[in-house]
Amino acid sequence: MTRRLTYAEAAAELPDGVTETWLRRHIKKLPHSKLGRVVYFTDADIERIDQMFHHEPVVGPLAAAPGAAPAAGPHPMGHLVPLPSRRSVRA
Repeated sequence: MTRRLTYAEAAAELPDGVTETWLRRHIKKLPHSKLGRVVYFTDADIERIDQMFHHEPVVGPLAAAPGAAPAAGPHPMGHLVPLPSRRSVRA
């Protein structure tokens, strides 16, 4: 049978820093279930919330593959160049 966790129980299952208040404020963006007016979280919901906010470092000592190229191909905004200065040049 699937566990149904309340806000407080879900906050306890998630990493430190996630509070019941944070869950309530962001409920529209988070996976959850409702039964009437009662909001509850399943284990799958908790796992998805954890994955939504999980980030792996791409550089540094904790990077998964040091020195690996982040993505193939040029950066999508690589063609942009800065605008010339608006200041007038005094001679």
